[in-house]
Amino acid sequence: MELHLNTYGSAIRKKDDMFEIWVDEKKVKISPQKLTGIIIANAVQISSDAIQLAMEHNIDVVMLDQYGNPYARVWFPKIGSTVLIRRSQLEMLKNPMGVDFIKRWICLKIMNQYRFSKLLISKRDWVPEDLKAKQESIRSFAVSIYNSPGSLDELGPTFMGLEGSASRIYFSILSKLIPEAYSFRGRSSRPAKDAFNAFLNYAYGFLYSKTERALVIAGLDPYIGLLHSDNYNKKSFVFDFIEAYRILADEPVFYIFSRQKCKPEYLEPVFDGLRLSTEGKKFFALYFLEYLDTIIRYRNKNRKRIDMIQTDAHAFANYAIGKKDEYLESSIFRKLKNFINPDIKYIDEDSEC
Repeated sequence: MELHLNTYGSAIRKKDDMFEIWVDEKKVKISPQKLTGIIIANAVQISSDAIQLAMEHNIDVVMLDQYGNPYARVWFPKIGSTVLIRRSQLEMLKNPMGVDFIKRWICLKIMNQYRFSKLLISKRDWVPEDLKAKQESIRSFAVSIYNSPGSLDELGPTFMGLEGSASRIYFSILSKLIPEAYSFRGRSSRPAKDAFNAFLNYAYGFLYSKTERALVIAGLDPYIGLLHSDNYNKKSFVFDFIEAYRILADEPVFYIFSRQKCKPEYLEPVFDGLRLSTEGKKFFALYFLEYLDTIIRYRNKNRKRIDMIQTDAHAFANYAIGKKDEYLESSIFRKLKNFINPDIKYIDEDSEC
């Protein structure tokens, strides 16, 4: 279980080897054995002995800013990594493994966008033919990416341009499929220009935190990016690796708006935009965590949906050092091969992606 504190004045302390949580003057105790992470937003207090208790039980403590992006975290001290894994990451910058991974990973993101938007359109009988054609065009960007010859240095800008084009079409479709009152004009962040992007930014911020944690636990370096640039203090590989999991934010956020669950009090204005209010964060944290904790069948085991990131990070780390022949889950590998094959009419499968 993950503890998400986002109410002003809330506090977490240690008492009798338990976490004691105060929210709205109500007190509850939670055993550290029941927690995998503590997410802190807004003006929440945490005592040093509570942090120590968290570290003793390998519980990740993450602080989120007002937009949901992690700005600090306290790591448990037992994380280890072999130099071989990080050396392999560096070598991928110049060898075929690196460019193949980036091709697959971007295509996987586009496939998720394609599948989700196609599913939504199939459930609406009023969608015009031109929007359906627009949706089908998303696949062509993945095919172009995967079939592009060259090195990462040569192809990086092209990949980002094609991925960006696919995403613009994808989000324009989502905007058309939610109630008109919530329609938006593309992606916007820091701050969001609309309610949809305010929720999406907060969800992505949470996934950034989970992705970074997964990479570090797997022994991968979050700063050694393959596609995204290695700017100073930029966790480039987090931005690379998160791409395949953005769908985990897109789906629940879309359903908030399509089912008209967004209330005015969930948002507050900031300079030139919007962000989630304290009330909005409380609502979304429960909604989002319930979605992420849903049990799915993945890699031949029943797992929480959010645990895909960790299992995939371990698989990729083992692939990088030659301990695994493949890092993609078998059913996803099959779907992706069909998706990027221009000679096959892609038929979606009714299973988790």
